[in-house]
This record gives sequence, structure tokens and C-alpha cells, in this order.
Amino acid sequence: MTRIAFYPGSFDPITNGHVGIVRRGLRLFDRVIIGLLQNHSKTPLFDLERRKELIEAVFAGDDAVEVRVFSGLMVEAAIDAGAIAVLRGLRGVADFDYELQLSTMNKRLAPRLETVFLMTEAEHFHVSSKLVREVAKLGGDVTGVVPKVVDDALRVHFQKG
Repeated sequence: MTRIAFYPGSFDPITNGHVGIVRRGLRLFDRVIIGLLQNHSKTPLFDLERRKELIEAVFAGDDAVEVRVFSGLMVEAAIDAGAIAVLRGLRGVADFDYELQLSTMNKRLAPRLETVFLMTEAEHFHVSSKLVREVAKLGGDVTGVVPKVVDDALRVHFQKG
């Protein structure tokens, strides 16, 4: 039996912290499916297709990682993907409070689906997608906190904007 974890998020953009969670998740699971949330109530920096392309570029050549777009209930997307667990990264106490509430509701909705929390590596503890967007928009250097392909995409995006 293949052990699949579902790692949901908007990944706008994907950061090295996210990449680290996926790589470490692959030590625990045979496959990680990155669930790319299609959230119609938010206006993302990169559109859904571009975010999917960037994530696929980051994990190119790694057959154990797949990207799937979903909307609606995350637990339904995870179950549809054949996942036995939801993979989540934690950066601090604020993340934990929110994630505890979320995982408790998810357990109620899908009792057989476990949630696995991984702490973000220390060097990426301070990084969020929102912070990356803000720094890049203001012309700051985000080298080292996002994969190179994302860094390049951010530079092009803000040169045009």
C-alpha cells in the first residue's frame, strides 16, 4: 500500500520552508500530493496555473511529488487523492493555535484522515508567502528563502508591475 500525504495550501508563492516540509514529508510517506487551493475569495499574486507551474518546476523529476488543484473541503480533496494523512508545517505558537482548530474539525469531518505536523526548519522559521510577496514587491532580495525559479518569477513579475 502506498502511503500518501496531502499537503494543502495556496503557495503564493511556494517558499523554501514549504519545500522543506515536502522533502521531510517524503521521509515519512511514499508520496506527497501538494494540494493547490483554488480560493476564489482572494486575489493571488500569481494565478493558479502559474503557481502550479512553479511548484511543478521546483519538484521536476521527483515522481513522488504531485500537484493537484482543489477547491472546497480540503478533507474531501485529500480522501479523493488517496491520502492517509494531511501534512502541515508549523512555524510557531500562532500557527499551532490555528492548525489545532483546523485539524480538530478535519478529524470530525474525516475520522480516518490523520494530521501530521512538521516544524519548519530554523532557517525558514521567519518566512511566510505573504512576507516574501511584500519584500519582493518593494524590491528586496528574497534569494535563499524561495526556490530559484520562484525568485526569477518574482523579479519578472515586479519588473512588469
